[in-house]
Amino acid sequence: MSASAIFVLDLKGKVLICRNYKGDVNMAEIDHFLPLLMQQEEEGLLCPVLSHGNVHFMWIKHSNLYLVATTNKNSNASLVYSFLYKIVEVFTEYFKELEEESIQDNFVVVYELLDELMDFGFPQTTDSKILQEYITQEGTKLEVAKSKVPTTVTNAVSWRSEGIKYKKNEVFIDVIESINVLVNANGSVMSSDIVGSIKLKTMLSGMPELRLGLNDRVLFALTGRDKGKTVVMEDVKFHQCVRLSRFDSDRTISFIPPDGESELMSYRINTHVKPLIWIESVIEKFSHSRVEIMVKAKGQFKKQSVANNVEVRVPVPSDADSPKFKTSTGTAKYVPEKNMVVWTIKSFPGGKEFLMRAHFGLPSVENHELEGKPPITVKFEIPYFTVSGIQVRYMKIIEKSGYQALPWVRYITQSGDYQLRTNV
Repeated sequence: MSASAIFVLDLKGKVLICRNYKGDVNMAEIDHFLPLLMQQEEEGLLCPVLSHGNVHFMWIKHSNLYLVATTNKNSNASLVYSFLYKIVEVFTEYFKELEEESIQDNFVVVYELLDELMDFGFPQTTDSKILQEYITQEGTKLEVAKSKVPTTVTNAVSWRSEGIKYKKNEVFIDVIESINVLVNANGSVMSSDIVGSIKLKTMLSGMPELRLGLNDRVLFALTGRDKGKTVVMEDVKFHQCVRLSRFDSDRTISFIPPDGESELMSYRINTHVKPLIWIESVIEKFSHSRVEIMVKAKGQFKKQSVANNVEVRVPVPSDADSPKFKTSTGTAKYVPEKNMVVWTIKSFPGGKEFLMRAHFGLPSVENHELEGKPPITVKFEIPYFTVSGIQVRYMKIIEKSGYQALPWVRYITQSGDYQLRTNV
């Protein structure tokens, strides 16, 4: 079973909009949600599922809103949470920003969407591109002759409309990998992994069948071609268009793609990653007088690659003042509201080393508040490069009209949760 009703509340617990799908839970039960939440917050026992009697509240917070699903059955919680996050995604597609004001300004469209997204407590059409075909933000005009249900709603392929035409048929494939690294104060890598996603921008006519080939180790082992670099992907998640039975039997990624932009798949690679931008820092704190910071950044990736828009964020004491900077490249800026120095390097070639020095004054009065030791964080993006070595080996496009289509592939590596701890 799924949800009985969906509520959208403001931060004070006032119901902005709601939809009762099954009628088996009293709608007044939502009044108990915020008091329960506040009570658990005070006790430090905050839980994603709250219960009052035999009614369960499953909730998420987004911006200044609570999205709450109620049920009195033993519902599939993961299905309900996936649906709540899908609501956020669809509303954001429609209103650009999902917050209290956008709900109040568009309540007619929100009601229409809630009607189409779920029926009798079960998720229905959740693809925003398909919903946009028949739920528009313009005022609905009464044209009886023209009103008809889009074929996609009754199709086996509910994510793609029929009769799509392009003058030039192309597919753009982006392989984007984010690196998560945690380095302790002694310079040892404590944890590291790669989270990747393959995104498509499809501009193809008709109903094409696509087949994507990757250098997947399991596939190579199945076919007996164990040559060259291969990768082992874990936690693989696919878009609904991918034929999972085909992937399970012979690891072929076969699908009819949605039109326009979509995420085809995401994956994780649990491997030891050498930090691509290595940071060495010396932070000296002279009590009641000053703080001296020296940060050295080194590119530990191929010389032919270049990291773009690198940001090294160095924490400083909250009572520091009078900043002075000296950098061998880029610019350094003090951001007092976040208690950090942001060192920005537009272009960082592999194998290069750069230096930044900072000097801050400290007040003569001792700050008695205990401060934590936030880590140095790094943001960057390296085009035409993947850490894992994943490769798109082929993309076959088959369509009954037999047109030629061009697949374009782009690789990007970027920082995810990239932290280096300091001694001070």
